[in-house]
Amino acid sequence: MEKRFQDKVALITGGSRGIGAAIAKRFAKEGCHVAISFAESKDKATSLVKSLENEGIQAIALQADQAISSQVEKLVQKVGEHFGRIDILVNNAGIYIGGAIDDIHLDIDGITRQMAVNVGGVFTATRAAIPFMKEGGRIIIIGSINGERLTASGGADYAATKAALVGYTHGWARDLGSKNITVNLVQPGPIDTDMNPDNTEYAENVKKSVALGRYGKPEEIASAVAFLASQEASYITGTTLTVDGGFLA
Repeated sequence: MEKRFQDKVALITGGSRGIGAAIAKRFAKEGCHVAISFAESKDKATSLVKSLENEGIQAIALQADQAISSQVEKLVQKVGEHFGRIDILVNNAGIYIGGAIDDIHLDIDGITRQMAVNVGGVFTATRAAIPFMKEGGRIIIIGSINGERLTASGGADYAATKAALVGYTHGWARDLGSKNITVNLVQPGPIDTDMNPDNTEYAENVKKSVALGRYGKPEEIASAVAFLASQEASYITGTTLTVDGGFLA
């Protein structure tokens, strides 16, 4: 595989499993040094770091709760100081808390935490990373097609967090354009992960709405992220790349 990111440094939040882990593996294969953050999956993070190091790159895993701004700031600071810079930031960490607005049992604390992780964590990580970024830096945010369309009730709060990321992407692209730092959003559709497996009754119904008739793979999201992080995407900023197999078509 072409080493497009030889000796560059990438920080991937929530990188111990699923889409985040696939992104970490893709960058490592292309010569990039990788830092991942995790909230609880320490064993998975440690195992992933070992596999990344087999690619001949440096890799570290750091624990941080994305809902707590001080921890996110320390995470970015540690990565920046360890490697001396951050070339690529992938804001991947996120959680889902569902519930309809008229549900008397709505998990208000959970909804508040969801906003803190999905929006606040992205804001804090991005702001903290900028001092470590040189010209040509890349900021990539992982959103969701739910930020554009919901097909079932109970997901409004989650959708609102992902819609907020669209606004940030547009605005930050303007803010950082003069520094030649690009900001883009990848909007996955249904992706086969341990949190959203493709072999359930729910998944079978979802597939009927996907033009390609299947769930995507984490590696397919990683490919989109790698493209936006590459030199080939140097004139792309402030945009949304939807990777959903035609779900929104």
